Amino acid sequence: MNQKPSAAFITASWATLLTGITAYVIGLWNADMLLNEKGYYFTVLMYGLFSAISLQKSVRDQLDGIPVTSIYSGLSWFSTILAIVLLTVGLWNADLLLSEKGFYAMSFLLSLFAAIAVQKNTRDGLARELPLKNNPQIP
Repeated sequence: MNQKPSAAFITASWATLLTGITAYVIGLWNADMLLNEKGYYFTVLMYGLFSAISLQKSVRDQLDGIPVTSIYSGLSWFSTILAIVLLTVGLWNADLLLSEKGFYAMSFLLSLFAAIAVQKNTRDGLARELPLKNNPQIP
């Protein structure tokens, strides 16, 4: 049973996504590190957001009976795991306080989770308005 997400959940998801991204970026802006290090962490955030949304879409497509190639599904899983590993390795080797490392890790994971929630809300909202042709599972 597909139900449209509530306005409160949609708002909370967007607020969480913006909070996570904003906190991460402000942390990078204020960090005492080289510009190339800041670029690395920013790129890992963007890559992580894209891969998490791609993973959510491929999993949801499979659940809805929409064909997804195993290559795309595997790349989505690999990319999401790789983004987390890249952040972990970067923070492990960074010359930062433990509190700073924890801040970046938590704001990164918050942003990934929120991106998945926003993608789910968007898809659930559109599924009620624009059902896919020849797909009996979406009303």
